[in-house]
Amino acid sequence: MLIKLALGNVRRSAHDFSVYFLTLAFAVCLLYSFLASTDYLLALELSPDQRAAYAQAGGVLQAFAVFIDVIFCFLLGYANAFLLRRRKREFGIYLMLGIGRLRVALVLMVECAVAGAASLACGLAMGWVLSPAFSLVAAFVFGVSWRPVILFSASAAVQCACSFVAISAVAAAAAVRWVSKRPLVELMRFSGVPERRSLGGGMALRVQKVAAAMLLALVWGTCLLSPGYFIVFIIPTGFVALFGSYFLIRVLAVRVPERLRAHTERYWAGLTPFTVRQLEARAETGAMAMAAECVLLAASLCMTVAGFAFSVGMRMGELVEGAEALLPIAYACVFYGAAFLIAAAAVLALQQLARAADDAPAYRTLAVLGVSLGMRRASARAQIGVGFAMPTVLALIHCLFGFVLIGMITIMMEADGFFLFAGGAVGLTLGILGVYCLLTVRVASAALTRHSEHGSVR
Repeated sequence: MLIKLALGNVRRSAHDFSVYFLTLAFAVCLLYSFLASTDYLLALELSPDQRAAYAQAGGVLQAFAVFIDVIFCFLLGYANAFLLRRRKREFGIYLMLGIGRLRVALVLMVECAVAGAASLACGLAMGWVLSPAFSLVAAFVFGVSWRPVILFSASAAVQCACSFVAISAVAAAAAVRWVSKRPLVELMRFSGVPERRSLGGGMALRVQKVAAAMLLALVWGTCLLSPGYFIVFIIPTGFVALFGSYFLIRVLAVRVPERLRAHTERYWAGLTPFTVRQLEARAETGAMAMAAECVLLAASLCMTVAGFAFSVGMRMGELVEGAEALLPIAYACVFYGAAFLIAAAAVLALQQLARAADDAPAYRTLAVLGVSLGMRRASARAQIGVGFAMPTVLALIHCLFGFVLIGMITIMMEADGFFLFAGGAVGLTLGILGVYCLLTVRVASAALTRHSEHGSVR
């Protein structure tokens, strides 16, 4: 009975939580492809010296794979936290119906196992089908001739499955612990409580504006004027960029609605007041998450471009003799950039879906008041679009300065193709974010309008 209930839950939630399944499948595909990198290289036409060197590079890549595991561990934890928050009322109903906490935990574990197994299978299949594309990336970075070969690495699949099972088990245990520790009243309580505006006053706003200008000027100025210090202190500089972006987003969350209200004819058209108020309602609590997504996207773009550009530079001029030892690092940068991109896109999507779930009562009220379905969907699309656009635009502004630094280094290395790499990375990033945004709009709009239609019927 419990297994049947769990399978039914997974089947019903396949559409609503498609972002979750897609993210897990992408994570498996990236992890598998990174682990299979050496096999991709060894399947190409290599000289004996290259074959020996790239076989040794596999050990270096295995070490870098640990950090990708850590990235996806945090990502899976965030995704599970979103699912639990959205379904906590469902768990509360189970308890009210007499299903004990142990059985609820078993249902949750079966759901996690089914979802994880499906994501693992899809991810490995994607990695196998896309192996020619990933082998092309490996061949380009390591500077060997490429030919399209569809390759499945059994050893990489086993390692990927073991890592994914371990990560999923930890996430499932944390989810079960979360459900077992929550009292029934908390599970049944509605969580969409409007936040209080704590730093929206005039003086506080001016302080935040000055703080944003100073912190961002420090980051961008160091990047352009003291690139050596920027590279050495890249992690502290990243935190400075995080807080600078945070204060800037908070300032924009106040100033942009003020400017919109100044144009009364445009502001009072349609559901614009409702949309703006919904965006303002969680601007404070969402500012830090949006700033983190911005920095993560910027890091993704810069690491991807740097990985490709530096791999070209290390194969040219005086650096060619020691290139084999450094190329795995450049290759890892490319995959770290991809991992950061998937993580940022998934967090953005899950954040918007969580907000959409909290906004369901407001949309039910609009349905009762007679607001058309098209206007409600347009409001949902606008809110999600702003949620994706804000960190993306700020990330591109950060990348302008990062690309200048990378471009200067590539000039010193006499490496070609920088603008091609930068344009390709930006285009791929915008494409993936666009896919996630469209999928999020589809899922959230369907859920909101479905709930609002139920509300209008009642």
